[in-house]
Amino acid sequence: MFSLGLGLTIADFTRIAAAPKAFVTGLVAQVVLLPIIAFGLLALTDLPPHLAFGVMILAFCPGGATTNMLSRFARADVALSVTLTAFVSLLSVITVPLLIAATSSYFLDLGEQAIDITGLAISLAVITIVPVALGMITRRFASAFTLRAERYFFGASTVIFVIVLAGALASNWALFIANVTILGPILILFNVVLLAVGWYLARGLKLGGAQAATIAIEGGVQNSTLGITVASMIAGTAMPDYALPSAVYGITMYLVTLPAIFLLMRQPKLVARPA
Repeated sequence: MFSLGLGLTIADFTRIAAAPKAFVTGLVAQVVLLPIIAFGLLALTDLPPHLAFGVMILAFCPGGATTNMLSRFARADVALSVTLTAFVSLLSVITVPLLIAATSSYFLDLGEQAIDITGLAISLAVITIVPVALGMITRRFASAFTLRAERYFFGASTVIFVIVLAGALASNWALFIANVTILGPILILFNVVLLAVGWYLARGLKLGGAQAATIAIEGGVQNSTLGITVASMIAGTAMPDYALPSAVYGITMYLVTLPAIFLLMRQPKLVARPA
């Protein structure tokens, strides 16, 4: 989140007014359609309730800084990607706790151990808004340092994620192996459907190819690190069973997204057509 903040300026938020149609389309695809699609796909499966709830937690999470990198590789609209990532990441402080509150009782029998939604919202604010704000402040007042250090911070965040994921999987390897064949197919399908919905929704609304590619990536790629973190905060343990979908997705995501990026690179990057 700090590395995301290093790449942001106030202009990234004011850009919403310059391209409201693309922004609103991406926002609706990620915040509204994504959870609905996830819920619909889960209705077609017989996943155990805790794993199904873990998939929903993943669906509630924003894309993260990885989507900006993928949009750059796909030659998509990187400015739109940065704006959507920043806005949805900050909005997740509100949306994630509310959506978890709305769905937890459906999937889980919590009894008297209700989820502390207020505590979850405060924790999310600490791990999203605070580091993003610090990153933006650093960029504002130490721009020369930021230009030199931004790629290193992004690389460090990737390394940290790999270490955390590897450690979590190593300590829960038997549980991971027991569930990867169950979770893999639904998560791969989930990824494919979301990428396709984002692309065809944007093109159906006559947005340009670069914008459509960005919306597909923003809607189709979730922040698995945040998914694991949220699940752990809810359970109060390092790697509960409903963190497993995010852990598995952290691997399967690349099996789907990298070929998709190759296809999006080959799409003509047309400008938006008049409605």
